Amino acid sequence: MKRLRATFLILPAATLIFLFVVLPYVTVLVMSFRAPADGQPYGEGFSLAGYAQFFNEGYYAWSLPQSLVLGILTTFVCLILGYPVALHIAKASKRWRGLLYGIVLSPLLIGIVIRSYGWTILLGNSGVINSTLRQFGLIERPLPLMYNNFGVVLALAHVFLPFMVLPLLSALQSMDPALGQAARSLGAKPFTIFRRITFPVSMPGVQTGCILVFVLAISSYVTPALVGGMRVKTTTLLVIDALIDQFQWPFGSAMALILAVSAGLIVLIFARLTAMKWN
Repeated sequence: MKRLRATFLILPAATLIFLFVVLPYVTVLVMSFRAPADGQPYGEGFSLAGYAQFFNEGYYAWSLPQSLVLGILTTFVCLILGYPVALHIAKASKRWRGLLYGIVLSPLLIGIVIRSYGWTILLGNSGVINSTLRQFGLIERPLPLMYNNFGVVLALAHVFLPFMVLPLLSALQSMDPALGQAARSLGAKPFTIFRRITFPVSMPGVQTGCILVFVLAISSYVTPALVGGMRVKTTTLLVIDALIDQFQWPFGSAMALILAVSAGLIVLIFARLTAMKWN
């Protein structure tokens, strides 16, 4: 009777997960093996043509490592910038903690399109940064701040920084302050306390934040499209182009699946290297 009741309670959530998570992935998997067709989304029968086209044409194959490297760089930048912010908020008084917490969350109230477009105004050849530097005579030609990996990583780090700070803040706030006090009473220096106590205790937050930012960064479309233009080719941009512009659903599904599998492997390697505990 208890098992039947538990199954009945789980059934609505399981149904939603199946409809909105499992079924779309199964559809993409099946579509990736469909045969291509001219003028139609897909043809009759099944084929590996989509996977063969991706790996045989360097234009598409190069986008995969490009996307993964951009995701890794964005994650690293967010970790470097987000950890001091989370540590400062965790040590702040209750009066200031709420204000700082609101500042971290405030960018999420603005759409990604607006934030990404704001970076184009800052980084463009005639943008705020280059115009200011040229006005003071510091440069003669505009600095290449946009339409390259630098601009894309910078914009992505700004967009996804809150997703790094929030898990880190949760982990740091759960740390017992007595650990640091005991270490200081025994003569440990601040860096030693951070290396031996603070950072290891916050590792669950580091793991969660890194995975969140990495997955969001490699699947981002708006920011690379606006800041990177057509010069920074990511797999996500090519997937959208294949599905919408070229009307090649099998090829687009194959690229999406390859990107998902590659990202999953990197996440598993990262989890193994950082000794993530799944239980």
